[in-house]
Amino acid sequence: MASRNPSPASLSTPLLSDSISPTPTPTPTTNGHAGHHHVDEESPTVCDGGGGGEGDPFAFLSEDRPAWWSPRGVSPADPFRNGTPGWCGAYELVRALVCAPVAAARLVLFGLSIAVGYAATWVALRGWVDVRERAAQEGAGPMPAWRRRLMWITRISARCILFSFGYHWIRKKGKPAPREIAPIVVSNHVSYIEPIYFFYELFPTIVSSDSHDSIPFVGTIIRAMQVIYVDRFSPASRKSAVNEIKRKAACNSFPRVLLFPEGTTTNGRFLISFQHGAFIPGYPVQPVIVRYPHVHFDQSWGNISLGKLMFKMFTQFHNFMEVEYLPVVYPPEIKQENALHFAENTSYAMAHALNVIPTSYSYGDSMIMARAVEDGKVNCSNYMVEMAWVKETYGVSTSEAMALLEDFLGMSPDKDGRVNAQDFWAHFGLNCTPLCKKIFQYFDFEAKESITFRQFLIGCAHLRKQPSFQDACETAFERCRNPLTSHIGREQLADVLRSSMLELMTDNGMMKLFKTLDVDDDDGISKDDLMASLTKFPFMIALFAGRINGEVYIEIV
Repeated sequence: MASRNPSPASLSTPLLSDSISPTPTPTPTTNGHAGHHHVDEESPTVCDGGGGGEGDPFAFLSEDRPAWWSPRGVSPADPFRNGTPGWCGAYELVRALVCAPVAAARLVLFGLSIAVGYAATWVALRGWVDVRERAAQEGAGPMPAWRRRLMWITRISARCILFSFGYHWIRKKGKPAPREIAPIVVSNHVSYIEPIYFFYELFPTIVSSDSHDSIPFVGTIIRAMQVIYVDRFSPASRKSAVNEIKRKAACNSFPRVLLFPEGTTTNGRFLISFQHGAFIPGYPVQPVIVRYPHVHFDQSWGNISLGKLMFKMFTQFHNFMEVEYLPVVYPPEIKQENALHFAENTSYAMAHALNVIPTSYSYGDSMIMARAVEDGKVNCSNYMVEMAWVKETYGVSTSEAMALLEDFLGMSPDKDGRVNAQDFWAHFGLNCTPLCKKIFQYFDFEAKESITFRQFLIGCAHLRKQPSFQDACETAFERCRNPLTSHIGREQLADVLRSSMLELMTDNGMMKLFKTLDVDDDDGISKDDLMASLTKFPFMIALFAGRINGEVYIEIV
């Protein structure tokens, strides 16, 4: 039966509300030129909890009251964390010592299986046109039958590899649907074990990153599976991969097409957002769920190295694995319902069978967390943002989020992944003046005097969606540029900062901010420079508010 239940809401969908009430305090002077104002010597000029008032620095971007953040908490889910304790547990040490001879024998079996499987695959591919060349040939056919029969040697070798990893028996529930009914199979992705299992069980065509082709042994074997290569960051490559999935799914002479729609491995306790490549062609899909019951050893390939994971597998008495084939999920009958609904229906069916919760995290979150790990941060899961929700709601791509993450990491986050106001503004060469404090409060809806990357990213994305943002950026440039050069020079930028109630900056601070806005580094801020920098850092539009409104704001002290 087809699964047609609506998908549940994700764990945490950040919303925006008016939890902070704007009460503007400045007095405008309609002038349009930079002015000077007196500030009491005892007025706070750093973000120490005083000064600056509660005014909204972005009120000019929206016709309605400003949209502030919801105080709802962040989802506590971490779909990538491996739950295995460290190396030092007594049970861990005793088990490793007892299983050492067994692990040595398993390692030998593993090596022999790899060698035999590789040799059989090499022979099966000998004289056959390379997959990459075949991909360029329109209508390239499937692997000949005698070559597929020869690949049974490699498939049996794959089962021996699973045995060497401690999967002596694998519990299976249900059975694969006939290929004529469900030409596409999708599965959750927990470890590197599932591709080996499905290679043995189904010998499917898989969709894989083109970088896998160069991996020794692995590249040769996946070519024998008539792999569909894809570069997930290239729209053209993704479109080509979808067309190839559709072509191979339509022809019963090809094997089933297997995809892991999550796009990366998780810990199996959550489902992350599905990519849509398996669902765009519109063919029935058979979901398969894989479980790894355990007590001491979490077999998921999350925040754990491949070497450590393999060692732990070799030193286990037995590793448990369960595979369940679910009923086929059919595409929506109503044509207006698109691949998104199809993916949601399939995700819901798999989450229900796994008894887990689907989330709005995605492959992009794993990239963000990996970058934080690479930078030596702790509690790296605090950097995740629920990238699928951010992309759907604000149109922010993973590459844009990664670019913003580089700046956030440059602000010296603490051990919890939070940045305070002083470090935030120092990254741009600015002091934490009253206006800067108001801007920072926009992100700091929790009033913790520090913000997370999630708050920073979504806050920037929300500002870009304000109805007057693009017009405000263009107006800012027109009213600040030097009429002789049609650029904003250092003098014009200094005038802007003075008119925005900012203190006098050091030469180094001024140069740092100027370089941030001068994207092409040609010693002048062109219109394209300003538009690009404000698109990346939209909160800086508040620095130009006085010029945009034709006013100079004077702080009342």
